[in-house]
Amino acid sequence: MSDVLDLDEVTVVRGGSRLLDTVTWSVAEGERWVVLGPNGAGKTTLMQIAATRMHPTSGRVEILGERVGEVDLFELRPRVGLSSAAFAESLPGDEKVGDVVLTAAYAVAGRWREKYEEFDERRADDLLKAFGVAHLTDRTYGTLSEGERKRVQLARSLMTDPELLLLDEPAAGLDLGGRETLVRDLAELAGDRRSPVLVLVTHHVEEIPPGFTHAMLMRDGRVVAAGPLVDVVTDENLSETFGVPLQVARNGNRWTATIRLE
Repeated sequence: MSDVLDLDEVTVVRGGSRLLDTVTWSVAEGERWVVLGPNGAGKTTLMQIAATRMHPTSGRVEILGERVGEVDLFELRPRVGLSSAAFAESLPGDEKVGDVVLTAAYAVAGRWREKYEEFDERRADDLLKAFGVAHLTDRTYGTLSEGERKRVQLARSLMTDPELLLLDEPAAGLDLGGRETLVRDLAELAGDRRSPVLVLVTHHVEEIPPGFTHAMLMRDGRVVAAGPLVDVVTDENLSETFGVPLQVARNGNRWTATIRLE
């Protein structure tokens, strides 16, 4: 079986800046990855490549066994779920929550004249229930709290039953309670064998949900380390990634990182 995601020496140059620099990375069926790194590390660019929203300047990209550049992206994109802050800004504030999730079936933001099957409406309802926001179905998206919006975005990202789910900083802007609720939801998703392959982007090891198996660390568009979570999330690797001396602690299935005092 081919990898779900396979990048070989992928480079992205935009406006003279090298956003990704010869990134090689493979994600296999059943794995749950976290991508960590500081601002400007190239994490969001990597997710745009993996979501087929951006083409590399050079290198090979294969997604779900299909090579980008040789496949109809409009057929491939529904197989990849994406939740990102950039896309969330395109969701209409006056749209009903139920429709925010439902319109993902047509890969559009904002309901117009599409007609949906009963199956689609039932799936949207089930996803809203799964993330604890079914009671918000008839509310307008713009009236929700940040935590509520994040959970609606997650429900939307799963609407097409994707084989690969990309989550670009889903906890950004959440308070402690909202973050922990989201981490719990993602842990449940990671533990479900029916779930798609998961890739989570974050700045913080505290946001790594239980059940995640692998990690990749990035800095300045390059891969610092990648592999099994326990091998990659170390004092040495994190210190190199974030440019400060860090020490990592693990308490059960959760992680913390703090400045190492000399």
